[in-house]
Amino acid sequence: MGELVNSCSGIPYLRFGEGETLVFIHGLGEVKEGWHNQFELADQYDLIIPDLRGHGEYKTTEEISIPNFARDVICLLKGLNIENAHICGLSMGGMVAQEIYRQAPEICSSLILVSTYHFVPKSLGKLYLNYRKARSIVNPPNVQSEKAARTCLYSWTKENVEEFNKFYKPNHDYYFKSAEACLHVNNLTLLPKINVPTLIIGGQYDSVTPVWIQFLMHKQIRNSEFVILKNTGHVAKLEAKDSFNKVLRHFLNKHKTAS
Repeated sequence: MGELVNSCSGIPYLRFGEGETLVFIHGLGEVKEGWHNQFELADQYDLIIPDLRGHGEYKTTEEISIPNFARDVICLLKGLNIENAHICGLSMGGMVAQEIYRQAPEICSSLILVSTYHFVPKSLGKLYLNYRKARSIVNPPNVQSEKAARTCLYSWTKENVEEFNKFYKPNHDYYFKSAEACLHVNNLTLLPKINVPTLIIGGQYDSVTPVWIQFLMHKQIRNSEFVILKNTGHVAKLEAKDSFNKVLRHFLNKHKTAS
């Protein structure tokens, strides 16, 4: 399903469906195909799903940063003559979605921020990054992937772990640069300025970005909606795909912009 095409300095992306444009932005270490459980929304929406630079098929020698991730997506949309779109991002992708709004608010019909955050104290961020680097040295890739699955998932069924590992493919050359980029995010002053329809989704048992962080974001973004999906961890789009898609569809249908 879908067509793999390249545009805007070679950024790979999937596009299929029809209707208003809905952009899905993956998380750290993921690839665009990880949104496959949401492909069903193509029955109502024009889906655009890119690889961020340093992820999947998007190889680059250019700087890895949240602002550059956002510029890539904005460039892609403008290159496709898309004036506005619903922007949905998971985890790091949610930070990219916030940055897209900072750089080009006019392009955002709505924001859907999933299991993400808006600010990390520098001291805490450095401790976390050093911890992850130490683990990567000690553990081989297959063990790292298994640990990532058990960190991100609430339900450790064989099916869930296998699906997670299928689409979690961190590139060692870019992974820690991307992780470090996340630690520079500071949207404390941006959130109160967001004035497009915004849905914030948290996972009940998310140990990566606990739901209280999304609650704080909800309190800062005027008129935002906040949903906690039960019995799921950091990757609700996988563990609670039916509930996740239902929540997305309900929100998007309320905020259609086309006549």
